Amino acid sequence: MRISVRAGAALAAGVLSTGALAACGSDDKDAEDGKRTEAAPVANAGAPAAGSGPKVKVVATTTQVADFVRNVGGDRVEVTQLIKANASAHEYEATPADLNAIRGAKLVVENGVDMEKAWLPKAVQAAGFTGKVVDSSTGVRLRKGEAGSDGEEFDPHIWHDPTNAKVMVANIGRALSTADAANAKVYENNLAAYTAKLDALDADTRARIDGIPAADRKLVTNHDALGYYVDRYRLEFVGSIIPGFDDQAELSGSRIDEIVGKIKATGAKAVFAESALPPKTAATIAREAGVKIVDGDDSLYADSLGVPGSAGETYLGAEKHNTDTIVAALRG
Repeated sequence: MRISVRAGAALAAGVLSTGALAACGSDDKDAEDGKRTEAAPVANAGAPAAGSGPKVKVVATTTQVADFVRNVGGDRVEVTQLIKANASAHEYEATPADLNAIRGAKLVVENGVDMEKAWLPKAVQAAGFTGKVVDSSTGVRLRKGEAGSDGEEFDPHIWHDPTNAKVMVANIGRALSTADAANAKVYENNLAAYTAKLDALDADTRARIDGIPAADRKLVTNHDALGYYVDRYRLEFVGSIIPGFDDQAELSGSRIDEIVGKIKATGAKAVFAESALPPKTAATIAREAGVKIVDGDDSLYADSLGVPGSAGETYLGAEKHNTDTIVAALRG
């Protein structure tokens, strides 16, 4: 996985000055485009419960983790999301504004499983952050990648199994309750309500996938990001266009021939593009293999959630969209 933190005076100095931030206008604009700083809406029945006192400032690394924090934290949290929607965590670059948000946070919540290993420790140090870094993956049973896939031992895309998501939100709930003990009951209630939604998602997904004939449950994706989903719902992973977990890995001509051959040999019905990756190569491979390409608005949310207003704006929405798309393509 190749993830970088932008080099420059900000990182070298360790702590950014107000003047340095003012001088980085283009970076600030990038940061505004690339993160969301907001409290979760609390307006209707079923929304996260309200509390009292100052909001807890939380920096969340990925789109999924940020969504989990908003649901468990409700209006008790102010969330800064580092990685923007429909962007890859594998190519994130920290901006001065991101470092400023980290410095002012009480908690930094990461996906874990080395997703952020190349840039988060450096960013935390550069920001002078003295709070707690919460690894939301603690306690998740990890799956290993294919031998020699990209040098990574474990698959970091843990959220694609809702039972793993339950572990992640429980870790977040404990961290928030510790950081804001006066409102611990609020977090407990929000966690219980969201956990029930994850259980419902899991049951619905299993029922939908079970409706696909067993011989047709074959998945071909842009990169190996849906392994936990495949394992949980008993699909057959034929292969990925880009080998391994890193969606920035290089693709060779022999790899294209290999995946086309696998598609033809297994009878897989479709190649699924991803929202955070260009669909051109996936479309080419689908055409050469003589199968359909699933792209555009139907692209899977593999590495990232979608932009506001899209089907993948939230974790629950993204996973439902993925299941709806897979079922439609493989049952057709």
